[in-house]
Amino acid sequence: MPEESIKVAVRLRPFNQREKDRNAKLIIKMEGKSTFITDPKAPYDEPKQFSFDYSYWSHDGFVELPSGILEADNSLSPYASQQKVFDDLGRDVLKNAFDGFNCSLFAYGQTGSGKSYSMIGYGVNRGIVPIVCDELFHEIQNAKSPSTRYEICLSMMEIYNEQVRDLLNKEFPKGGLVIHQHPTSGHFYPQGLRIVPVGTYNDIERRVTEGTENRTIAATNMNATSSRAHTVVTIYFDQIIKDDRGETKKTSVINLVDLAGSERSSSTGATGDRLKEGTNINKSLSTLGNVIAALAEMSSGTKRKLVVPYRESVLTKLLQNALGGNSKTVMIAALSPTDVSHDETLSTLRFADRVKRIKNTVVVNENPIEKLIRELKAENERLRLLIDTGKYNLQLDILPSMTNQDIEAMRKKVEEEILSQIQVNQQMLQSSKTSWDLKLKNAQLNEKKSSQQSDKKVPYLANLNEDPMLSYIILHYFNTDTITIGSRNSTICLTGLNILEKHATIRAIDSCKYELIAAEPGAKIKVNGYNLNGSAQLRHKDRILFGANHVYVYLCPSNEKEALPDLPSVISWEFAQKEIAKAKGYSLGNNLTVEQEEIQEKILSLLPLLSEVNAISEELNKYRTFEIVLMPISSWEGTAAKGSKVLIKMRNLLNQNVWYWDDARFINRSYIIKEHYQKFLDGDEEILYMSKDDDPFWEPVEEVLLGTANVFLQSLAYSLDFSDEICIVDYKGSEQGRLSINLSPCSSSGKVLNDEQFIDQPEELLNQPFSFKITMRYIEISDERHNKGIRIRYKIFNESEFTETNVICRHAVCANVKQSRIITVPSIDEDWLNFFQNSSVIFQIFALQEESKPNTGLFKMTTRDLKRMEQKQDNTNLIPVVQPNFASPSDSKLKSELTLLQKKYNRLEQKEKRIQQLCHEWENNHDFQKFYKLLSAISFSSGTKLKASTTAANKDANVDVYLFGIEEQEYAEDIEQSNADKRKY
Repeated sequence: MPEESIKVAVRLRPFNQREKDRNAKLIIKMEGKSTFITDPKAPYDEPKQFSFDYSYWSHDGFVELPSGILEADNSLSPYASQQKVFDDLGRDVLKNAFDGFNCSLFAYGQTGSGKSYSMIGYGVNRGIVPIVCDELFHEIQNAKSPSTRYEICLSMMEIYNEQVRDLLNKEFPKGGLVIHQHPTSGHFYPQGLRIVPVGTYNDIERRVTEGTENRTIAATNMNATSSRAHTVVTIYFDQIIKDDRGETKKTSVINLVDLAGSERSSSTGATGDRLKEGTNINKSLSTLGNVIAALAEMSSGTKRKLVVPYRESVLTKLLQNALGGNSKTVMIAALSPTDVSHDETLSTLRFADRVKRIKNTVVVNENPIEKLIRELKAENERLRLLIDTGKYNLQLDILPSMTNQDIEAMRKKVEEEILSQIQVNQQMLQSSKTSWDLKLKNAQLNEKKSSQQSDKKVPYLANLNEDPMLSYIILHYFNTDTITIGSRNSTICLTGLNILEKHATIRAIDSCKYELIAAEPGAKIKVNGYNLNGSAQLRHKDRILFGANHVYVYLCPSNEKEALPDLPSVISWEFAQKEIAKAKGYSLGNNLTVEQEEIQEKILSLLPLLSEVNAISEELNKYRTFEIVLMPISSWEGTAAKGSKVLIKMRNLLNQNVWYWDDARFINRSYIIKEHYQKFLDGDEEILYMSKDDDPFWEPVEEVLLGTANVFLQSLAYSLDFSDEICIVDYKGSEQGRLSINLSPCSSSGKVLNDEQFIDQPEELLNQPFSFKITMRYIEISDERHNKGIRIRYKIFNESEFTETNVICRHAVCANVKQSRIITVPSIDEDWLNFFQNSSVIFQIFALQEESKPNTGLFKMTTRDLKRMEQKQDNTNLIPVVQPNFASPSDSKLKSELTLLQKKYNRLEQKEKRIQQLCHEWENNHDFQKFYKLLSAISFSSGTKLKASTTAANKDANVDVYLFGIEEQEYAEDIEQSNADKRKY
């Protein structure tokens, strides 16, 4: 049997508007079949090169025709259009299908890289899936062979969180469809998946639209993240050929797979999370990677015995035939062009490079129909005999470590799979007796027509989804003057988090004018990013959020002029999320730096998850609330690093304990939380009583960063001491206390030097040994809740380890620290001098927390009650009697500079007085050279006692001046001669 390698193509999308606004850098180049990627952090390094069957440049070089279709702007443009991609890849799929081969086409790449555009398309720019389906019927129409009839069926399913959903069925069974393995062929299939006959391309289009609508509804109601779901459209293409020997069936199964976003585990994983392995959300893609790696190694001719881990995920079970079996397979890897996406794009290219090495063994699926029927009957007889005699027990793979309970569970599972296969075979036998025309007629009769009117003049709500392909799918038209919205018995029924039974009402107030009213005081509704208070008159393109995740745009075609002029022509999910973020106080805009772009991306992706997790906390009464904070990296890491870090702050509403999670840990937890909540909805009430260790809302107490105190070191650059109370500032800039610090130049033994060692120019320290002492004297904390203990730590310059105090302030808000440390630098270089002049030591202050028992009265309140109570307190404290103190690290820097200037001023003042005194003493002395020498000594002195010699009675030893640039002995002799001269006169 012939072997054939998987065909691999990569495709580069254009910049989106957000990337254009920030002038994103292009990191991909294509030449022929080769693709090159440049690391933006090392732009002068040699770009990495990859070669594939096709490298499609769809980044630029195109124009939009009047019809809306995108085409190359000239004959020399390398732009690859949708039609070009189909001609190269789709036509092969069609040819192979007519030849009787199984075919698979799947798209891979990170979220937002253009997978869905290549597979499904957008508007008139149709993707491979609709073009393949359309061309399939054109080919059938053109064939017109009286001896051949064609039967085409379609199924559509989604794999999310290791559960299979039938998208052509509005009802989703708990736990999803059960996956069974065929006892003879070994292939896996979802039991009960609906496979519907289709007679035209329009039938397929309607079914795919129906499946997409069901997918959108399910994703919203079940809090699913659509970018983490895999969608599989399967076309079953049968050609029944009649000749003198009877009828022969040539079968092709065409799998069209849109894989979930391929974000690397380091981006969406759970680094450092105690529940790292607790979720199935990334299981399919990680297993797919392991399967691809194993198949690639096997195809390379390795002698090592390998086991391909198909069984470790639902996705790889169902794609087993496409990846390593009887199928002609094509993969499109979608690439993002931006510098921000470098790591993800490189990961996609490496994955595609492994896939191209896999070889499949393909055969034509052609058998006489009578033979197929005989084989089905014989297989059913054999399977029934296994059940009746119990001989299938001999096939169990029993391990020595297995208990009787394990063996019984395995036996039951095998028996269920055998019975399931008997049922499937029986359905196939029954189906063979029913004419194709009758099947098609029954399918068309059963197809439900939409009850919604499509009168475009009537106002309506259109859904918004993070996946653009799922936006504007659900349309709710206003066919009455009063529209009720709620979880049951409503005009528009919504289910999901924070949706009340009676949630909202939309009421006509005039011709084509409607107002939105909250049905109950606790109903969560946002209009254009802000909470709805009472009611609001709706305008064209208003954005509405019901509950935690039902996002809609209000459209009124007859009143389009009412829309604000600065709104985009098409309202997107991203636009709605941006204004929610702005309403929460996050400043987002255009012309962003790479770092700001990354922060914005994180905030926009985290906000919907945050809303859902907070809602689940309320539903399950977990007494936890979550919010996004932007933490200065310098505060979080205790170094002089610039920028901000996105963190999630989890707070216990009962005892006010706080935890900070990075985005990776929170995303992981959010998936586990949603997984547990789905089990709760499925009737598993044990979720409410799980142990703390298994509860994703629980976390052991840990020290929490209270704030930082920044101590600037300019004084050390002039060999001066510095002493002050430094504000302890949190990430908001609020003062949390004060830390008393003293910086002193000292000897290597720790003896503090006085102001006599003052120097005018910091450069005088270069190449000199230098020691200084840091002394923490006492600390005072503003909030009494943090009296369980305080720990302080800091690092100096390039140290790798922190210096840390013992626990202080136990059961008190202030305490003496009394900790000193001597730092000795063998030789001051430019780096150390720059550190003294421009940097600071960041003291991190951590507060200890305890798993304390809260007030029993709080337990009588729900999570929702406590949050409402806090909200009322916040509202009453909008104008506090005592304004909170705000400070910033720059305050400390200004204090340090002011102290330094004061000491410089004092030094200059001393010089001035000494010079005046000297002039007075020598007013009658005409020895100019000696006078000049003394004056110069004082003027250029750096750190001496400027002790006045006011009378000739001053002893020689009392003149104690240390000079830079004049030898001590020479200066002492000059002073001695000067005093002798004064006595003489």
